[in-house]
Amino acid sequence: MGTISNLLGPVLLDAAAEDGLGTRIFGLDSQLIFDAVVLAINIFILFIILSYVLFNPVRDMLKKRQEKITADRESAVADKEDAKLLKDKYDEKLKNADKEVETILASARKKALENEERIISEAKEEAARILEHARNEVELEKRKAADDVKKEIIMISTLMAGKVVAASIDEKTQKELITETLGEIGDNTWLS
Repeated sequence: MGTISNLLGPVLLDAAAEDGLGTRIFGLDSQLIFDAVVLAINIFILFIILSYVLFNPVRDMLKKRQEKITADRESAVADKEDAKLLKDKYDEKLKNADKEVETILASARKKALENEERIISEAKEEAARILEHARNEVELEKRKAADDVKKEIIMISTLMAGKVVAASIDEKTQKELITETLGEIGDNTWLS
C-alpha cells in the first residue's frame, strides 16, 4: 500500500506542475481577485438600483396612504364632535320648547299641549336623523379605509410575488422577505 502512494505522489505533483498551479490545489491569482472585486461592486450597484426603483417608492406609497387614513380618521372624529354639538343644540332647543309650552299653558292649555307634542317629536326625529347620518358617515369611512388597506396589501403581495418569480429565491429567503415586508407595513396597518 505504501508503494502505490509513493508511485502516485510524484505523478500528481508532475500533473499539477504542468498546469501551472504548482503544488497548490486552489489557484489564487490576481485575475480571480479582480473578478471577485468586480462581482462585489456589481452586486452593490444592483442593490442600490433596486433600492431606488422598488423599495423607496413602496415605502413612500405606504407612508402617503397612512397619512391619508390618519386624516380620514381625524375628519371622522371632527364630524362626530359636530354631530354631538348639534345634538346638544337640539337638546337645548327642547328645554326651551318646554319653557315656551309652560308660558303657552298659562294662556291656552289645549293649544299648548298640541304645540309641545309637535315640537318635541320634530326635535327628536331631527336629532335621530342627524345621529344616524353621522353614524352612517363614520361607518362608511371605516369601510373605505379598510378597503383601501386591503387594496394596498394586495398590491404589495403582487409586488412580492413578482420579486419571488423574478429572483427565483429559495424558501428561506422568501420567508425573510415576507417577514421584512410585514415589518415595514407595521402593526398599525393591520389593526386599522
